[in-house]
Amino acid sequence: MDLKDYIATIPNFPKEGILFRDITPAMLNGKAFKKACDEMVAFAKRVGATVVVGPEARGFIFGCPVAYALEIGFAPVRKPGKLPRETISVSYDLEYGSNTLSMHKDAVKKGDKVLIIDDLLATGGTVMATIELVKKLGGEVVGCAFFIELADLKGKELLKDIPLHISLTY
Repeated sequence: MDLKDYIATIPNFPKEGILFRDITPAMLNGKAFKKACDEMVAFAKRVGATVVVGPEARGFIFGCPVAYALEIGFAPVRKPGKLPRETISVSYDLEYGSNTLSMHKDAVKKGDKVLIIDDLLATGGTVMATIELVKKLGGEVVGCAFFIELADLKGKELLKDIPLHISLTY
């Protein structure tokens, strides 16, 4: 099964000149979605993950089933004001501005072996901010898994010392 068969490419979305890679066809096909998640589960086992962390919102899509399959916890990373208990936050720069991510202060414990899962690796800003949150809480990032990498945006270069799983590269 070629997972690229389950990605829709939408030109000029969300703005002119962008080729948007839509993962929803893969999510709608049970076998394709299972294959993607199973690959991430196998990677999580290889790196010895004890907790999965996923950025809002599409990191939840892949992170939760992987954590479930491994019977380990899942910790969400969200925008400020979305988590109800005490949080830590990290701000980072985007191409046209900045963003902030938050995580519950007790989501990751010292010594946890964390696998960060997201749908897309582009410039690397979101994953680098997530890594910073995990490290602030004393966790060790043992790997990152992405469904899609946009290679021309070079986010992978920021993760050179971290084991990676990437299902599809464009």
